[in-house]
Amino acid sequence: MAHTTTSAAVRKRCGHPIIDSDGHLVEFGPLLFDYIKEVGGPKLLERYLQSGIGGGLLAWYQQSPAQRLHRRLTRPPWWPFPARNTLDRATATLPRLLHERLPEFGLDFTVLYPTLGLFALVIEDAEIRRAVCRAFNVMHADLVREYADRMTAVAVIPMHTPEEAVAELEYAVGTLGLKAILMAGHVRRAVPAVAEKVPEAVRYAYWLDTFTLDGIYNYDPVWAKCAELGVMPTFHSAGMGWGSRNSPTNYVFNHLGNFAAAGEATCRALIMGGVPKRFPTLKFAFLEGGVGWGCNLYSDLLGHFQKRNRQHLEHYNPEALDRALFIELFRNYGGERFGERLGEASGGFLAGMPEDPAMLDEFAHSGIERAEDIRDAFRSAFYFGCEAEDPMNAWAFNTKVNPMGLRLNPLFGSDIGHWDVPDMKQVSQEAWELVEHGIITEADFRDFVFANPVHFWAALNPDFFKGTAVEAEAALLLRTRSEY
Repeated sequence: MAHTTTSAAVRKRCGHPIIDSDGHLVEFGPLLFDYIKEVGGPKLLERYLQSGIGGGLLAWYQQSPAQRLHRRLTRPPWWPFPARNTLDRATATLPRLLHERLPEFGLDFTVLYPTLGLFALVIEDAEIRRAVCRAFNVMHADLVREYADRMTAVAVIPMHTPEEAVAELEYAVGTLGLKAILMAGHVRRAVPAVAEKVPEAVRYAYWLDTFTLDGIYNYDPVWAKCAELGVMPTFHSAGMGWGSRNSPTNYVFNHLGNFAAAGEATCRALIMGGVPKRFPTLKFAFLEGGVGWGCNLYSDLLGHFQKRNRQHLEHYNPEALDRALFIELFRNYGGERFGERLGEASGGFLAGMPEDPAMLDEFAHSGIERAEDIRDAFRSAFYFGCEAEDPMNAWAFNTKVNPMGLRLNPLFGSDIGHWDVPDMKQVSQEAWELVEHGIITEADFRDFVFANPVHFWAALNPDFFKGTAVEAEAALLLRTRSEY
């Protein structure tokens, strides 16, 4: 699609800052390995490298095509970075160069996420995982410190146990001074019954712990620590390898919708587990999956609550069935095929399965008592990272479609550094195209790239943008909102 406006011109025309809530650094291997060695020692670095860079990225390449099919190894990302555009490729790794070029991209400020660091969160070995996450955090703090007026890097927070999450939060935020965080959105855990009998099958028989329902740990101390430190949980987990996204040969097939699937699982768990109710000052962001799934989940939750809340469930209580009338209707209208054989049906056909009274209210943990509670959670607690070229971004602002006239909270994320962005100079202009085509308004665009990011990142830390290129505009926006 031809672009009619450059990114720099978009920034000039819109008249307000453009904040990127999901840029990416592409780590320089030798430097990263130095930090890992410094944190964990040479032997731990060697173990990390032998593990396939944490997430087992090399395992697929170490097998033959027949072995990949036999083991059902998910094809991982390949050729993940722009190469024809050499300047952009270097920009993704060199903070000084990125800092210099941000105005060219129409960006005033960027929150930078890792690349290899995303895989550090899924390392199974606890010693390696904790040391590598620590190394990433020290490295990123060092790399962006000099350029804090236009960029900040997230801290990588492992979530295998609440204790390790709290420990890294305290170090990364309290000691290093990082003011944004990336948390694992789920942890793969072995199914105990399988692990006990067939340990080698654990790779295939796992369950996803999303930290709220049916878990083995209480993660409330983690959310409490986030609130104490003034940092907002963000999630950038992948769903590749789940369910149907496990092709041994086709990465695109595996990649399609995977971030949305992972974000939806975490968001669904948070609200059904009542986390926004217990921690009303926190906001949660789900990166790179877009907002379409958020609109769908919001609508779906409302529909389920309306039909499956504890009071409405009495419509389905088998005890409410008029058995005499039911039998009479079967005999009068079913004839021999139905009515005459009703006695052969199992008791469950009329009575239903016996249910534990304590498990009837499946919204009990959520704290949801009325439909407005769901609306309010999606209005204030949840934010959705959207890439510039995604036309579904417009759905967030469509109050005619979204139930109860809700506007969801999309966050602009450039994804610079990855294959999604072959030309960094186009990210802002691609986001602006929805305005040019009359799909969203300029006010919607302002919320997308400026107001929503400010309200998210500064919600518990009003100094988040202090000393940055957007300090004055962010302060005015926060002050104006507080006056209402």
